[in-house]
Amino acid sequence: MSPNHERHTLFLAPTSAGYGASAVALGLIRAYQREGFSVGFAKPVSDMDLEPGTLDRSTHFTRILCGLFTPDPIPAEHAEESIHSGNEATLLEDIVALVESTREYADIVIVEGMAPNPEHSLPADLNISIARNLSAEVIVVVMCQNTAVQNVIDIIADAAHRYSGEERRLSGAILVRAPDASYRVDVAQGLSEQSIDVPLLGVMPYDHALTAPRLIDVAKDLGFKVDRHGDIHRARVSEIVVAARGPEQLVTSLRPGTLVVTPGDRSDLVLTAALARIGGMPIAGLLLTCGESLAPEIDSFLSPRFGNMPILKTELETFEVAQRLSAIDWHVTLDDLERMNRVMDFIADHLDLSRLTPTHALATSGLMSPPMFRHRLMQEARSVPRRIVLPEGDEPRTIHAAVICAEKGIAHCVLLGEPQHIRSIALTHGINLPEQHEFLEILDPATLRENYVKPMVLRRKSKGLTAHQAEKELEDSVVLGTMMLAEGHVDGMVSGAVHTTASTVRPALQLIRTKPGSSIVSSVFFMLMPDQVLVYGDCAVNPNPTAEELAEIAIQSADSAAAFGIEPRVAMISYSTGASGTGDDVDKVRSATALVRQRRPELVVDGPIQYDAASVESVGLQKAPASPLHGHANVFIFPDLNTGNTTYKAVQRSANVVSIGPMLQGLRKPVNDLSRGALVDDIVYTIALTAIQAGPELSGKAG
Repeated sequence: MSPNHERHTLFLAPTSAGYGASAVALGLIRAYQREGFSVGFAKPVSDMDLEPGTLDRSTHFTRILCGLFTPDPIPAEHAEESIHSGNEATLLEDIVALVESTREYADIVIVEGMAPNPEHSLPADLNISIARNLSAEVIVVVMCQNTAVQNVIDIIADAAHRYSGEERRLSGAILVRAPDASYRVDVAQGLSEQSIDVPLLGVMPYDHALTAPRLIDVAKDLGFKVDRHGDIHRARVSEIVVAARGPEQLVTSLRPGTLVVTPGDRSDLVLTAALARIGGMPIAGLLLTCGESLAPEIDSFLSPRFGNMPILKTELETFEVAQRLSAIDWHVTLDDLERMNRVMDFIADHLDLSRLTPTHALATSGLMSPPMFRHRLMQEARSVPRRIVLPEGDEPRTIHAAVICAEKGIAHCVLLGEPQHIRSIALTHGINLPEQHEFLEILDPATLRENYVKPMVLRRKSKGLTAHQAEKELEDSVVLGTMMLAEGHVDGMVSGAVHTTASTVRPALQLIRTKPGSSIVSSVFFMLMPDQVLVYGDCAVNPNPTAEELAEIAIQSADSAAAFGIEPRVAMISYSTGASGTGDDVDKVRSATALVRQRRPELVVDGPIQYDAASVESVGLQKAPASPLHGHANVFIFPDLNTGNTTYKAVQRSANVVSIGPMLQGLRKPVNDLSRGALVDDIVYTIALTAIQAGPELSGKAG
């Protein structure tokens, strides 16, 4: 074991039961991976309250979301038995060996201690022994919710006493669920006044949105029957309203994420909730109590109008249901990867690694990990704040994404739409749209169109466009946004949440056109695999490119990869590898590969090559031993749209992979298309991509 690795083992010591330390461990891994460090993780001993046969949450999520080799923890019962039988030394040897198994490729190893248990002294004593035997730096994790500042200071002081020794001291504290911004200041001041030298490495404010479980998990946990599924797997419960009075009281309580609990025979309240959902309020759903079904007339009337609103049902009385809901399990379930990803990002955003990062440790894998890619994407976008127009300004996801981008300084977003209508939609969907913000503005298309009639006529003069025709076309907000970009009044455009790809791309081709040296517009997706980012092109624009066009797509995609920090290794995908196949399809790929090599001899490229030979080292050695890719391609160029689009969606859905894009390449100015099923985060990342494409240092690289 190298001394440097030993010195940078971080032990997280929980001070309370629950999953606070697990979330912090995952967030710490995410923070280090963002910076390019290779991280190992171990939870040596399971928590005392873990049910036999149940997966440990930390271990599960580090494998699924962080792509780490993580050993199974030693069961707490076995650890307790070993200590009681006098075999503590053997147990500690096993623990050290377990942690060491994660260290081979790791710059930093994070070890999560056992959560305290009021009925057992084992966790507290064993945590101290583990930390000492690993010579680890200890970070205490303190839950602040409903805890006075002085109590937090006392907890940190006690931990400092327990974990300190002749050459050791507590390396820091991380506070979870701090009630307000002043809490950190008060704790830091109190520690200083009492001469407790423990730095605060992170303070996590309480974020109600991160505690919202999916409605399907609530139904399973409490045994409610699903009467109507709707979007039960996506709906999240952030508030619970037990409706027992009239509709006038209910409407004042409805918020996004509200689960409305009411007896099934209260048709007035059911109608009120249904109308709210129809009107755009994303309430989580209905829970009908007392075993009452909807009146047949009401059910018949509402069935075609419920849309995707879930409805649960139970035989229990309303009061008993309210009691059960008060004891709901708010922890993240093992299959709720979306929520855990948000928790990890949130914690990573609030950590200060400067006191803990080893100066010698550098990213050595050569891979661009997904956390690193997302982090650098956001950092780069912030460094070149650009004005990005969003033509679908009254679309709820787009509004929410614009607010996030404004708050994080990712881009200056311009929402196109009638201002009062946009604000009304934001209010309905619980989006906090600020009245004024330097990075967010709302522009009414009706006040802008006249400014672009003459410029549009000039741009389409060769096609005989008249002023009247231009006025009509500018009624389309995408055309208007494209003209704003063409005239240099914004730096980029993002559209497609409700429009088709053709509706976004066609105006760009007509009004902005391709940049010098490009004959076509193509696209790439950034595929965020567990351990690296891959680039797929073209999966959205060109149905059946020629060999010339395929070569251009490959060059554009390689340049896009390089522009975003990925050293391109290009695979020209075919059903055949090397000279083994013949026919028009494989010949096209062969010709395209030759053109790429001729035009860009410095690029690492090979083709035709099968996907497995390009991406798996052992297969590559067998099928293409002379290939320069060696099974490590990271830019995959598909021979046609059918293959590309099918492959990207299959990988995205079956492997639960986040894909960012499509990002368009080859235009003079950046225009990017969204999937109509895009999530808010997808839109945020696409806005960031567009802002970076518009940046001067990447001009002409990312397209």
